[in-house]
Amino acid sequence: MVTACAVRSALSAGLLFLAPAVLHAQDVIGIPVGETPPPVTLESLTGDSVALSQWIGKKPVLVEFWATWCPICAELLPRMEAAQKKFGDRAEFLVVAVAVNQSKNTVRRHLERHPMPFTFLWDGNGAAVRAFDAPSTSYIAVLDTSGKVVYTGVGADQNIEAAIETALRRPLAAPSPPLRRP
Repeated sequence: MVTACAVRSALSAGLLFLAPAVLHAQDVIGIPVGETPPPVTLESLTGDSVALSQWIGKKPVLVEFWATWCPICAELLPRMEAAQKKFGDRAEFLVVAVAVNQSKNTVRRHLERHPMPFTFLWDGNGAAVRAFDAPSTSYIAVLDTSGKVVYTGVGADQNIEAAIETALRRPLAAPSPPLRRP
């Protein structure tokens, strides 16, 4: 007998898998560009509480919503790794493992077999999904150093390097007006 929880999980996984194809043509995906996501606390894969704010204000931050079972996330991986290799000293790369049809243990086992050069966080209660209005796995939001969203996208063909470059160009503070000569 199939339980209501199993049906709900299957539907959620199906929507997360199909959403990139449906959302690809939309202009606004997830949290709007220019907004600042609300504060959110996640977990490390060892169970420690981790505030997302610890990365904000220092460097641009890329946040990817990911799952072990997501084929689009696997397709996106080479672009993520190339961007991390190019910008890893100037930007933070955070991967938020969603709690849909996977557990922290599943994620840890996956990373033991397939190591990735990113900081992985666990969104066991969906707080980050809600804060970023994440519509699916493979969803990426890039924040500038002030914590404002400069890019959102979904799918395997995202131009991650251009998104990080946009965040790096954003000034920390408004520049002073030029001095006028008399």
